[in-house]
Amino acid sequence: MGTMSAEPAPEPRPVSELLLAGIGWASMSVEAMEETADDLARRVGVEPGAMREAVRDTVASWRAELERLGARRDEALERTLARAGLARREEVEDLALRVAQLEHRLRLLERDRVA
Repeated sequence: MGTMSAEPAPEPRPVSELLLAGIGWASMSVEAMEETADDLARRVGVEPGAMREAVRDTVASWRAELERLGARRDEALERTLARAGLARREEVEDLALRVAQLEHRLRLLERDRVA
């Protein structure tokens, strides 16, 4: 019996590299996705239409996941700011506007009393 030389298994990709690849796929144009799907279909030997549908589904899933991760990042930032006792710029601006409105009303009340 002859010995078969097996190719070494590919090294696992770091998660960060896979995430960046997913972001690249998620930001592809429709034309680029279809070209990639057609190329994959030729290489794998499947119908291009089926591969296009699979690529569209995969990219849609990745896009949804990226949106979910973005929302989770925003929530984590909000919690961190709250724990640190820091306010967001919008909150400070809103409070400054409210204080200005209260000062204006107070001046009107004081003016009415004097008159």
